Amino acid sequence: MMKIPFNIPHVRARELEYARQAIDSLQLAGDGAFTKKCHAWLEATTGAKRALLTHSCTAALEMMALLLEIQPGDEVVMPSFTFVSTANAFVLRGAVPVFVDVRPDCFNLDERLLDAAIGPRTRAVCAVHYAGVGCEMEEISRICAARGVALVEDAAQGAMASYRGRALGTFGVLGALSFHETKNLISGEGGALLVNEPSFTPRAEILREKGTNRSAFFRGEVDKYTWVDIGSSYLPGDMVAAFLWAQLEEAERITAARLSLWAQYHEAFADLERRGDARRPIIPEGRVHNGHMYYLVLPSLDVRTRLIERLKAAGVHAVFHYVPLHSSPAGRRLGRAVGELPVTDLAASCLVRLPLSASLEPAQVDEVVQAVHAAL
Repeated sequence: MMKIPFNIPHVRARELEYARQAIDSLQLAGDGAFTKKCHAWLEATTGAKRALLTHSCTAALEMMALLLEIQPGDEVVMPSFTFVSTANAFVLRGAVPVFVDVRPDCFNLDERLLDAAIGPRTRAVCAVHYAGVGCEMEEISRICAARGVALVEDAAQGAMASYRGRALGTFGVLGALSFHETKNLISGEGGALLVNEPSFTPRAEILREKGTNRSAFFRGEVDKYTWVDIGSSYLPGDMVAAFLWAQLEEAERITAARLSLWAQYHEAFADLERRGDARRPIIPEGRVHNGHMYYLVLPSLDVRTRLIERLKAAGVHAVFHYVPLHSSPAGRRLGRAVGELPVTDLAASCLVRLPLSASLEPAQVDEVVQAVHAAL
């Protein structure tokens, strides 16, 4: 085991206590008391019109595709530098993911390339907020509105982050959050769909409940519930929600702890950037990020490979990130790229992610910093 793991799930609050309460309540299936608490917190914190817990961010993205009524042959524009779920959710409905390059500063969807990527078959644009740093949402929103395509957001890494004072995941008609154990706020596996266009809410509830109007039944709006639409079982059990509720209660403290460690890294690597040995993350104006990830961009793949190997020998687990979707076997078969994607290829070859978790101690960050300096 590594002396300093890449990720340490942060569990120091009331997770076990709340899980016990869920068990004692005998309400273990979805949409129990803790699920309702989480929904209310997410709606109050983000400003979303409706928040619905899901068993993963992937599930929330799949619900997006269903709600948009994506059809075979439709196109969805997205960055190539993202996790496979961003594309899979739409490919499962028969859509073609159209991959565009990312910005060189923060590795988000390059809004300057967006207009040219939208064509007659484009149904949606999916903005992905890399490392909890917001995309240029004003311009992306303007382009989508002008071209008549839906805007949705993969804000898997974006909990507690914002763009010009507005929570990530609330600019598009729909947004998705992740509570996977590698994220800032966790439930092991978990996610949420943020519904920002109220007209989607009734159907979102139905899709999430296996295509039934069960939610309306429990509100007393119908006298029995039945199968009314397609759908699946997208909701988590209430024990998962109980675990998440303990995290949400501590969200500000967890975010502050991560941001403090992020700042510690950032200051410590200023000399590397001055010497040209590495580039530090860039947070464009108007963004409040959440300390989700600290990375360095190195001069070449060889330098990155050597650094990861040397850190491993020192007991530090550092990792690279995505294999670009446009160059993956499935991406080449199922999607298409808009021109060359040089920034995406650079990020895939040269970016290294360093250990970061709210459970990491400042002294451990110092150890990582010393190991990186020694390796470079």
